[in-house]
Amino acid sequence: MRHDSERITLARLPSGGKVKTTVHTYEGSADGPTVYAQAAQHGHEINGTETLRRVHDRLTADGTELAGRVVAVPVADPLTFDRVSYTTPEQLDSVNRNMNRVWPGDADGTLHERMAATLWEYVADADAVLDLHTGSADMLTHVVFMEGDAESRALAEAFGTDLLLSEEAGEDADAEWDARDFGGKLRVVASREGIPTVTPELAHNKHLVEDAVEAGVSGTLNVLRHLGLLAGDPTADDPTVARNHLGRVTADDSGLFRVDPDREVGERVEAGERVGTLYDPTSYEVLQRVETDRGGILYSLTQEATVTAGEKLLSVALVREE
Repeated sequence: MRHDSERITLARLPSGGKVKTTVHTYEGSADGPTVYAQAAQHGHEINGTETLRRVHDRLTADGTELAGRVVAVPVADPLTFDRVSYTTPEQLDSVNRNMNRVWPGDADGTLHERMAATLWEYVADADAVLDLHTGSADMLTHVVFMEGDAESRALAEAFGTDLLLSEEAGEDADAEWDARDFGGKLRVVASREGIPTVTPELAHNKHLVEDAVEAGVSGTLNVLRHLGLLAGDPTADDPTVARNHLGRVTADDSGLFRVDPDREVGERVEAGERVGTLYDPTSYEVLQRVETDRGGILYSLTQEATVTAGEKLLSVALVREE
């Protein structure tokens, strides 16, 4: 197995400085498929970056035999990575601050469109794509795939998390899907181009969390085994498949949100169950008795107590299969 790394230019800054990242290529001694994996498309989501470092150690270890090729980009968006942020400052890309809304990019477009277009050249040559993300500490680890895409679902199952979320798109999705420009996500665009793609959400951002990283390493290696790049079978169990629910319970007003101490992500809930209380910290007035809006799996529950009006407090995934 041969490993090469290359520094590539993604875009040019106003000062003339170049936005660069590193692309790692692992070439097996036998023929096989090509897998593209990237992390830190949102710069504060760093557990995917650490995942790819540990996968690198596994792939370059003595005795590892690879059939095919792995292309890995541990920092897909250096602009957000350097700022430990979800999006770029408006001054750098006032039109497309979120890189994961502009795929497949445009070589003559805005800064993020140019960056995506450069990386898309690697994506377009792949037989499968892993777009590693990490949600907040308030989120249950899961993998998202496009509804109706059997090959992407197979990748999600192989990755091995207990929860899989299928995402409806276009006319099958609700109005929020278009309103938030989800049609420009890497997962959506690559799947539509016939490239099976999944988005593992490893949970936890800004901190390297061992459980999240190990879930990423185990899942990535499972996908490589599933596709035949590595010997052996995936170690996944039977997951629960739920609908990726874009709706969520939000704060009616600004204040302090106290989660009931017996609540945690991953639990089953029914509609109308109390989860916590939002109150005015100065008058102690109860502003909102926070309840689930539907039954399913509580997969996101904010733990940051100071919230502003309209902020997400919880999300429930709608169970489809068990």
